[in-house]
Amino acid sequence: MSGTMGVKTILHPVTDLAKAKAIYGALLGMEPQADAPYYVGFEAEGQQIGLVPNGGQSGSNPAMSGPVAYWHVDDINAKLADVTAAGATVREAPRDVSNGRLVATFADADGNVLGLIQD
Repeated sequence: MSGTMGVKTILHPVTDLAKAKAIYGALLGMEPQADAPYYVGFEAEGQQIGLVPNGGQSGSNPAMSGPVAYWHVDDINAKLADVTAAGATVREAPRDVSNGRLVATFADADGNVLGLIQD
């Protein structure tokens, strides 16, 4: 098994992107570095804080029920194999979200959703 590079990204599902952007901007004291209708992202002290409209729904992806921490890994498919072999369930298979960045989500045995990112 390979390790991770830690949790560097946390995505928050939001219902009103404009209101959330204002609140998180005030909290972090900065403007977002990424600002699109489908994603608003802030880079704060090496941490990526993302706002995802409509609860993160994207077709087959079930709505996020709360913030999801994303663990950064070198090989997303290998890490998904490791966690599923240990009892996790894939929620969202790896997909390219921008310039080769792959994301996936899985649920632990208690249904907690965790994310993986490969750059």
